[in-house]
Amino acid sequence: MYGAPLSPRARKMMLLGSGELGKEVIIEAQRLGIETIAVDRYANAPAMQVAHRSHVIDMLDAAALREVIETERPDWIVPEIEAIATDELVKLEREGFRVIPTANASRLTMDREGIRRLAAETLGLPTAKYAFADSLDELRQAIAEVGLPCVIKPIMSSSGKGQSVCRTEADIDACWAYAMEGGRANKGRVIAEAFISFESEITLLTVRSVSGTTFCAPIGHVQKDGDYIESWQPHHMSEAQIAESQRIARTVTDALGGYGIYGVELFLGKDTVYFSEVSPRPHDTGLVTLVSQDLSEFALHVRAVLGLPIPAIRQVSPGATRTLKAWEQRSDYRIAGIQEALAVPYTQVRIFGKPETRHGRRMAVALSTADSVEQAREQAERAVSALRVEYGE
Repeated sequence: MYGAPLSPRARKMMLLGSGELGKEVIIEAQRLGIETIAVDRYANAPAMQVAHRSHVIDMLDAAALREVIETERPDWIVPEIEAIATDELVKLEREGFRVIPTANASRLTMDREGIRRLAAETLGLPTAKYAFADSLDELRQAIAEVGLPCVIKPIMSSSGKGQSVCRTEADIDACWAYAMEGGRANKGRVIAEAFISFESEITLLTVRSVSGTTFCAPIGHVQKDGDYIESWQPHHMSEAQIAESQRIARTVTDALGGYGIYGVELFLGKDTVYFSEVSPRPHDTGLVTLVSQDLSEFALHVRAVLGLPIPAIRQVSPGATRTLKAWEQRSDYRIAGIQEALAVPYTQVRIFGKPETRHGRRMAVALSTADSVEQAREQAERAVSALRVEYGE
């Protein structure tokens, strides 16, 4: 039972990270009567604009993180990004605070090394060959182990920042520099991943709740420089591929534990399904579920977090998304073309409301439904082509 928000009997949810995904989580929590607090490193983040109140802190600063949590004393602490002082979350959890899905899951998935070693070395899941490096010289050795071409990623980043493909030895210096520029938390460490042959890549949204482990229909997506450009649901897969994908997702999420939604990323080869990454929170490619399912990934996440039942997940229509990005760092921007975008049938637009643009930053998304995935993708592309970021007067 929950009291009214802002009352002595209120139940409180604190979001650590307040981007466009967190905004949808806040909205779903408020629909169920939860008092919400949004925290991020900058003011006026999207989720802050709809939360009951907000705080601006450096979430990698353990003392600052502890202070805001002890001040607010939330019933649920919900990380939305990777760049958090997760060791402090582990301590706070031991002291009785509830971290979603668990503090250990947040710690392990914060960097690519922790989750890759868990998946490949502890759980024995199929992954691309990999090696880690702490310096440019070590990166050369790592690449010699995994071979060329390979993918170079910072061990901690988001939205593809710092990720590149190293095709020849002449690319190594530039790949290292790009990874150092794009990584978070001053982690001078990278992973070199062998380039595997795959036919497509998917996100399998996996929900752990009081009702057990359930799966959304697979979501296909296209990425550029490690960041998602478009997604669609359902992605066509054979029964064998679906069974193997669910086995992998269940194995890794069982190991991480807790309640909530996990975004499990997988590569689909001709004969093999490979584990790629997992996020213990709603996934950006899962924005499509806002139009394709009766319960979006955000509604599912909040239900699971609150310990409420999820008896079934129903897809109501094929759907697709396409993102709008900016390419300048400015605060004097506006989103234009909304009227034209919404003239596309069965289409919605989400404007994220971020306080400023920067190179490659997602500013909006078009979402479409149709009788087929192909038609939905075409409509989403047509809608987002009408949108544009404009600057100045």
